[in-house]
Amino acid sequence: MREKQRGTLKAVLVINAVMFIVIAGGAFYGKSTALLSDSLDNLGDALTYGLSLYAVSKGTTTKAKVALFKGGLIFIGACVVLAQIIQRLIVPTLPSYEMMGIFSLAGLVANSLCLFLLWKHRNEDINMSSVWECSRNDIASGLSVFIAAGAVWFFESGWADIFVASCLVVLLLNSSFRVIRSAVKELRGNFKK
Repeated sequence: MREKQRGTLKAVLVINAVMFIVIAGGAFYGKSTALLSDSLDNLGDALTYGLSLYAVSKGTTTKAKVALFKGGLIFIGACVVLAQIIQRLIVPTLPSYEMMGIFSLAGLVANSLCLFLLWKHRNEDINMSSVWECSRNDIASGLSVFIAAGAVWFFESGWADIFVASCLVVLLLNSSFRVIRSAVKELRGNFKK
């Protein structure tokens, strides 16, 4: 089982590292906060998958500590996007709906592949369930950025980008707290043993 987990984690790590670079470039070129959120989520996932790869052969306490760290990374990503939202509110910018649409679709395809690869591991342990949670967030993120691209085009306004980025902050915070709660519960259970 560990070897299968390791192989899957290596594949999704590479996919997310590449997509972070690609989508971040699109976000900066297209001036999209929602797309930046999507790219930071890919970076967080790449780091998460690297940590998960380390934790595969470790005990439950190490896996719980890694999951706790992952929850912290997701939280930091949410804070970075929140700072970008505040900046866009102070200095409004009309993002490129073309860049948003193209790069969100590319991310959606890549993240769908990751979710497919992780599906069979989602209930194996806290390490793999937290990885699967990150991948599921990516699907919601990609879909919402694609919808925001359509709204930016239709309304010719950057408010859709800000709205979607705000929703993604809520999603990331919720996911962060869920992963942290699970990790703390696991650590407490191991501490009592």
